[in-house]
Amino acid sequence: MLSKKYDLIVVGGGILGTFHAYHALLRGLEVLQLEKDNFPVGSTARNFGQVVPSGMAGEWFDYGVRGLEIYQSIQREFDISVRNNGSYYIASDHEETQVMHELAAHYNRKGYAHAVWNQAQVCAKFPDLRPDYVKEAIVFEQELSVEPETMIRRLHQYLKQKFAKYTLQYDTTVLACESHASGATISTTNQQEFQAEKVIICNGYEFKLLYRDLFDDSGLQISKLQMLRTQPLPHIKLPGNILTGLTIRRYESFEAYCPSFQQLSIPEHYEELKKWGIHILFKQALDGSIIIGDSHEYALGTQLEELGFSISTHINQLMLEEANRILPIDPRQIATSWAGFYAQHQDHIVEKDIDNRIHIRTGIGGKGMTASAGYAEQSIANLYNI
Repeated sequence: MLSKKYDLIVVGGGILGTFHAYHALLRGLEVLQLEKDNFPVGSTARNFGQVVPSGMAGEWFDYGVRGLEIYQSIQREFDISVRNNGSYYIASDHEETQVMHELAAHYNRKGYAHAVWNQAQVCAKFPDLRPDYVKEAIVFEQELSVEPETMIRRLHQYLKQKFAKYTLQYDTTVLACESHASGATISTTNQQEFQAEKVIICNGYEFKLLYRDLFDDSGLQISKLQMLRTQPLPHIKLPGNILTGLTIRRYESFEAYCPSFQQLSIPEHYEELKKWGIHILFKQALDGSIIIGDSHEYALGTQLEELGFSISTHINQLMLEEANRILPIDPRQIATSWAGFYAQHQDHIVEKDIDNRIHIRTGIGGKGMTASAGYAEQSIANLYNI
């Protein structure tokens, strides 16, 4: 028997789906959100939790900046683990320094607040970093950190507390979604059916349950990332998002806005790191442990299995060796390692409209934590002609 009819059903409990639900709720819509697992365990829960618009280009930068405002607005009402610790891109050689100054010039024109710090300023802020690595840094003090696994579950709690028109069901796998004259109907593995005026499917990297034929030729890739986490290290103080020279050589804002980016040479010791898509980030969690990563391996969107679920000791060793050029970490201090997976697309996101009732929004890739809040606001406005 069909339950009551909702204005919107969101399929997927990750950050992209949840912010679609949030912006629909702000507009007074009645929303049902369905998550296939007992709680979100995919891309949203397995990343660094860095909210860094400074690394984005084009409209995605704008979505990220808007996201800063949205995160802080929610944090003022309800603790979802947002911390305003800033982002610090540390240049390690003269080429990275040149590119960094070009990005600073771009943000001067853009009016996005930042500062350029010299070696002494960086080392005063982060005395545990190796000074021989640090040349200069570009700093964005307005940027944010969150605790990913905590944040998404706390965000769900906030929505349940704030909005009477919000319903969330975990452990509910959607098997079918069909349009009809009066709306759309969702069918689940536990033989439930739900109706809504519209359905938005934010399915992350799960491409085998709904509309598989569509995803077979969508251009989506799956990226596998390896990350490490130390045991709590209270003697090290590392507030903020720490991004390094390899990040300067990878992030799209540097590529898009820095004329010298295309002339960057590849030092010999970076060759093997580039092969595995490694760039080094650090973020210290609330318990004092430090997350270190990450690497990137790729497969077609419907061939996740080809990436495997094992952890490569070689990749971890490469990351740890490079991390040790920046911050002394004893291998015996590593407590755990894991692989995360996310879907990405050369067009930054997949937007597919099955018809005027069923809409797919997925493949936001590594932009999810930063840009989902702002992107979903625009997405809801477009879908409802607001």
